[in-house]
Amino acid sequence: MNRRSALLFAGLGIAWGIPYLFIAIAVTELQPSVLVLARTALGALLLLPLALLRREVLPALRRWRPLLAYTAFEVLVPWLMLARAERSLPSSTTALLIAAVPLVGVAVGAVARRAGLDDSPHHPMGTRGVLGLLVGTLGVAALVGVSLTGADPVAVLEMAVVVVCYAIGAWVLGARLRDVPSAGVMACSLALSALVYLPVVLLGPGVPAQLPSSAVVLSVVVLGVVCTAGAFLLFGALVAAVGPVRTTTVVYVNPLVAVAAGAAVLGERLTGWTALGAVLVLAGSVLATAPPRRRTVPDPAVAAP
Repeated sequence: MNRRSALLFAGLGIAWGIPYLFIAIAVTELQPSVLVLARTALGALLLLPLALLRREVLPALRRWRPLLAYTAFEVLVPWLMLARAERSLPSSTTALLIAAVPLVGVAVGAVARRAGLDDSPHHPMGTRGVLGLLVGTLGVAALVGVSLTGADPVAVLEMAVVVVCYAIGAWVLGARLRDVPSAGVMACSLALSALVYLPVVLLGPGVPAQLPSSAVVLSVVVLGVVCTAGAFLLFGALVAAVGPVRTTTVVYVNPLVAVAAGAAVLGERLTGWTALGAVLVLAGSVLATAPPRRRTVPDPAVAAP
């Protein structure tokens, strides 16, 4: 990973580490669907002008099938499920569960290649990858079986849906939209999501009758500007630079940021079992997604590209 990729990775880790805190604050006064509408609409308003200026909207719309799939798996379903789950689960716990995304991403990629749906370059998993999947699975089991004892089972199931959706969304972006400008994909995805949620909100909970508190308004603004518009640009650039599976390993950083933010602002505590599960999940993700060691010595007569 070169310097540019490392900076993109660090920025995305922070931008996707703080949403859990702000979602937890926002859902204290806003319905989940209202929060998703506000977040996607604000992100679309910021990204669409940029995408139009770069003439990246039409190329994205021409690939409407994978665009719709990406929108569904990356925004429409998981953002609603995540907001719903955070009404009962601590923000740090949701971030730790999201750490399982790289593990599911490896499985999604393997299934796609077996089905002939993915012709992108890839490395065989090998012994280290299998070991990573086993270690990560043990970590998820520790998080779900011990740290989530007594937790709302519906919220846990919603988080499982979020993890699977994020893994599939990253695969769609890397395998089916990798040759489409990222700003166009993100802008169209957010705009489509906002259009879907507008009637959902109007026919459902409705627009809030009064302005929420300043903390909630600030949370929505941060979610829309930093964690949505800014993060999606970083995400697209990072997928183009290092690939979808390695990009999902940004969740190594997310839990650290989320735990620190949750502890500092919301006073959340972590148990020893939660810490153990988090370590196992992160270690398993590192092992499962790390590139294989080179076993051959390059020919010095061949010029480097």
